Amino acid sequence: MKLFPDIKPFKQHFIKVDSIHTLYVEEVGNPKGIPIIFLHGGPGAGLSKIYKRFFNPKIYHIVLFDQRGSGKSIPYGCVKNNTTNLLIDDIKKITKKLDIQKFILYGGSWGSTLALLYAQKFPETIYSLVLRGIFLCRKKDIDWFYQFGASEIFPDEWQKFTSLLSDSEKKNILNAFYKKIHKSTKKHSNDFCLKWSNWEGACSTVEKSKTVRKSFKDCSISLARIETHYFKNNCFIKENQIIRNIDIIKNIKCYIVHGKYDMVCPLNQAYDLKRVYKKANLYIIDNAGHSLLEKDIATKITKIFSNPKNLT
Repeated sequence: MKLFPDIKPFKQHFIKVDSIHTLYVEEVGNPKGIPIIFLHGGPGAGLSKIYKRFFNPKIYHIVLFDQRGSGKSIPYGCVKNNTTNLLIDDIKKITKKLDIQKFILYGGSWGSTLALLYAQKFPETIYSLVLRGIFLCRKKDIDWFYQFGASEIFPDEWQKFTSLLSDSEKKNILNAFYKKIHKSTKKHSNDFCLKWSNWEGACSTVEKSKTVRKSFKDCSISLARIETHYFKNNCFIKENQIIRNIDIIKNIKCYIVHGKYDMVCPLNQAYDLKRVYKKANLYIIDNAGHSLLEKDIATKITKIFSNPKNLT
């Protein structure tokens, strides 16, 4: 996988977005380049150093930030005042602070959800959307990964994931994990955070990847706390909201990259989006799963960004 060299941000910020949350924001690349806003996954995963290496720093002005409760943003793992609409408003606050009127919006997994929802609220600010591993946040999408579906593909990992739950708790695994993570002692909570994150890491690639698994382990507390908070509340959006509101963004260019064997966010979600989003280009990557770090997914993403004329 050939990426651009790692470079340091030319500017870093801590932007206070309300009385509780302060977000870590970094700017990378060319200050006068084409703006890209990068949205990480989870919710709660935070940034990784590798994320900025997918874009040509001579061409693009890349803005990356840790969403509420994630990464270097403070307070870490906090779910108070942490909802989808507030995250959408945070993007607006950040771009206003940095004086960016229009930009390319990139997001993978939960980042694709947030990108689509932001675009539907502020379509006039978007040049184009680049999305990976579509997650539509419908009940069936959440149930697939946390109740029945992926469990049949990875029965060994599922056994590890659910091993500390009683038979009655297994009838609603999301609710059980929510209680154990948010309503128990710190040590007990952290143990279940690790199990939650290990499950997602184990299912994110076609071939086992120590690098990917470690990335999930490293953010286990914020990821598990914030994901359970969001998923228990249906991500704070209406059922099938993204599909129902697709006409708002029907004229925005969109490039979708999705692994054929994605078991975290199965390919049917990208198909459902493409079916109604006629302007979107869907690229199905053979021999790939969910992770951005899988070689062919990474190659396709960098190729899309290698032609800025198609994105503006």
